[in-house]
Amino acid sequence: MKRTGSVSAYSFLKRALDLLLSLFGLLLLSPLFLVIIIILKLTGEGEVFYLQKRMGFNNQTFFIYKFATMLKDSPNIGGKTVTVRNDPRITKFGKLLRMTKINELPQIINVVKGDMALVGPRPLLVASFKKYSLEVQNVIYKNRPGITGIGSLIFRDEELLVSTYKELGKDPLVYYKTYIYPYKGALEQWYYNHCSLHVDFKILFLTFWSLVSPNSELVYKTFKNLPSKPESLTVAGIKKL
Repeated sequence: MKRTGSVSAYSFLKRALDLLLSLFGLLLLSPLFLVIIIILKLTGEGEVFYLQKRMGFNNQTFFIYKFATMLKDSPNIGGKTVTVRNDPRITKFGKLLRMTKINELPQIINVVKGDMALVGPRPLLVASFKKYSLEVQNVIYKNRPGITGIGSLIFRDEELLVSTYKELGKDPLVYYKTYIYPYKGALEQWYYNHCSLHVDFKILFLTFWSLVSPNSELVYKTFKNLPSKPESLTVAGIKKL
């Protein structure tokens, strides 16, 4: 990665910028948050936030904040462990929040608290983390998990991929284990070996760009040394499996 001094300087500057930008972002987003909170209180089951245990910095767990998009007892409904497009457990307003990724915005509270960074590896469920190889587990959370990151950019349409696989009558869990986790792990190792403020700013820009152009492949043009994306991680490729 980098020499210890360089890593310390990067970590200090990154945390300072994360705190400054997240506080500003929280202030800027407060009117939107207020509207969403009111709508969530008046619709669905009246739940506003969903807290879930995730893996974090130095492999310590924390609770991530999201806007509630699913029924409260969704983990126990129908025995489902994977969320797909048009999942009946997702509320009507929750569907909109998930499609626009607005449901992820409360994680800015986690950034203020120091649980997360603006850019970093996505915080995984403990069970999902254990599906990575030990090599990936040992390095992925030496950086704070992020609201966005290289994995988030590449897997923006993860639910679509999983849904397509499921529509073919196949087990989504097999797709995760065989195709998604290996490539996600390779991406997070790439980030660990290349992380810098310069890379982080590029990822932030690409995140905003993906909102304008969801199907853009600009990430691969920006980071030309990324691990090659397998065809199995495209809708067309899934249909050939």
